[in-house]
Amino acid sequence: MKLKNLPWIPFAFFAIAVGFYPLAYYFVDMHNKGLLQTKPLELVNNTVWHSLFYTHITFGGIAMLTGWTQFSKRLRTRYLNTHRLIGKIYISAVILSGCAALYIAFFASGGITCVLGFGSLAILWLISVIKAYTSIIKGDIIQHENWMIRNYALTFAAVTLRIWLPMMQFLIHLDFNTAYRIVSWLCWVPNIIVAEIIIGKIRSVKFISANVGLN
Repeated sequence: MKLKNLPWIPFAFFAIAVGFYPLAYYFVDMHNKGLLQTKPLELVNNTVWHSLFYTHITFGGIAMLTGWTQFSKRLRTRYLNTHRLIGKIYISAVILSGCAALYIAFFASGGITCVLGFGSLAILWLISVIKAYTSIIKGDIIQHENWMIRNYALTFAAVTLRIWLPMMQFLIHLDFNTAYRIVSWLCWVPNIIVAEIIIGKIRSVKFISANVGLN
């Protein structure tokens, strides 16, 4: 195994683990577990909220499971049709999950801070996936790749949320509401910063390669 491939192991592990996590809501009574226990019973029993919550976690899980494979150069070059099919599934899943997320963000625990944090995440998630789709329709592969990096960084907020939240509760001993207010921003803002750093490095490598080729 090449050393440069090692970062993919935890990346893929967390993507798969969190991608399958929504199954717990179908096979286990989660009303007194996880985030549902922080919601008022009348909200959990609300048909619209309940339906959109399950829409969000189900298609969010599909996005998490399919999205990470799209960064495989081998898949893109050897199996282009498969890459395109998975891409269509991913984009559809993000749009469905993102629209549902935008609605349920208005009912987020933790007050206006969390409403704005998770609402901003949902909006940027939708905008970036639309940008990724329109870029590839126009044949702009570079911008498509850049927007997909940004978009999956936002998708990966589902992972970072589940890392930061317990850390703040059990290591720093913050109460749930305080931790949740912080995490509503912390789960995605650093991700998008990392995405921009990755995009910048890719741009630099391509620029250097192009100049070397000219010389």
